[in-house]
Amino acid sequence: MNENVKIILGYILITLLWGSTWVVIRIGLDSLTPMFAVGLRFFLASIFVYLIMKISKVKLQTDSLSIKLYLFLAFSSFIIPFSLVYWAEQFVPSGLASVIFAVFPFFVIIFSWLLLPGGSIGIYKSIGVLVGFIGITVIFWDDISLNFSGYSLGMIAILLSAIIQGFAAVIIKKHGSKLNPLSMNFVPLLVTGIVLIPVGLLFENRESLIFDSKAVYSILYLAFFGTVVTFTTYFWLLQKINVVILSLSAFLTPIIALILGAIVLSEKFTANHILGSSLVLMGILFANFRGLVKYYKDREKNQID
Repeated sequence: MNENVKIILGYILITLLWGSTWVVIRIGLDSLTPMFAVGLRFFLASIFVYLIMKISKVKLQTDSLSIKLYLFLAFSSFIIPFSLVYWAEQFVPSGLASVIFAVFPFFVIIFSWLLLPGGSIGIYKSIGVLVGFIGITVIFWDDISLNFSGYSLGMIAILLSAIIQGFAAVIIKKHGSKLNPLSMNFVPLLVTGIVLIPVGLLFENRESLIFDSKAVYSILYLAFFGTVVTFTTYFWLLQKINVVILSLSAFLTPIIALILGAIVLSEKFTANHILGSSLVLMGILFANFRGLVKYYKDREKNQID
């Protein structure tokens, strides 16, 4: 198969899979409690990653910096943010949840400016951040009140998850360049499972756990396709194509989730949700505008040369 075809198929794959995870999480929560579901998903994913490491003969990095980053990732990329997302999806429609989380790139921009040497936001990224936050305000508008319901608190939890993961991404960008992608995922996934499975069993309602087909299929899908396949494909694509083009998958993921949420779960959205979602996606486009222009200019130059 031609490599260009593989790249296109890989891009489509991560977009569809990440877009579908929001709906599958929501379906799984009909049978499983949030903390237990997160822990089981990532514990199973860690086993898959370990097997891939064995087959690929990838050694686990155990220097002091790597261990610190493993623990940091476990809590800031998996335990805390995914616990927030799973808890929130008990109340928030999956499509809307994916759109709120689409502000993740904006927080990456902000933390990059604050923490990375020479970090600069620039006019296009500034406009993107502004438009994105206006979009979030529009989405929240009907739910802003002094009487916070589970629905509005769930929206805040997803937003907080995006902030935490944005911070984690910048820290890994700054300190984790030498980490192998598989090694980088294995330990945090394993730690997440070891921490959250007992937490779920001890502090959540064990009587509500139902290991039916919904539970089994959702956990297997999220562990293998929603975690192992997506991240493996993502890192492979990162080596093959421009990172700006790869980041555009963030435009499509919420749209996939919105469509699947409407088809599978009969979720509906208000005019504010649709308008706010559109503004969020426009903000992401503005934030990447300069990189896109540069990409196409470089491409044309290379074709001329």
